[in-house]
Amino acid sequence: SSRARLFKEYKEVQREKVADPDIQLVCDDTNIFKWTALIKGPSETPYEGGVFQLAFAVPEPYPLQPPQVRFLTKIFHPNVHFKTGEICLDILKNAWSPAWTLQSVCRAIIALMAHPEPDSPLNCDSGNLLRSGDVRGFNSMASMYTRLAAMPKKG
Repeated sequence: SSRARLFKEYKEVQREKVADPDIQLVCDDTNIFKWTALIKGPSETPYEGGVFQLAFAVPEPYPLQPPQVRFLTKIFHPNVHFKTGEICLDILKNAWSPAWTLQSVCRAIIALMAHPEPDSPLNCDSGNLLRSGDVRGFNSMASMYTRLAAMPKKG
């Protein structure tokens, strides 16, 4: 059942905390189908130094169906909808396989942050910057939003 699978993943997450310091997955206290994750922006990207929060809504037929995942933290990225946080990632749609776990989905999202796909943009402004070759403009917008939304406030 999906509950048994999620409980198994929960135990694995407890074990992997030390192994994967870039991902902190937390299960809701009252609902095993709701999870949040804190992921660290990959180094050598405009997201470096940021911590981004993701929300997972896991469907009853999981792992036969993918979880719904969205960014709660604002992020300037071609494959993330700026307002809703929706993520355009093949494994969350048609390329899903029950072999994926919530932890591996987080890893895939971190990889997407490091390697945006400007040809299937949910954020056209950011996709257009990359498609037109304005990497500098993209990086400065992305790092500005990282500073504003994903970095702890000092003071």
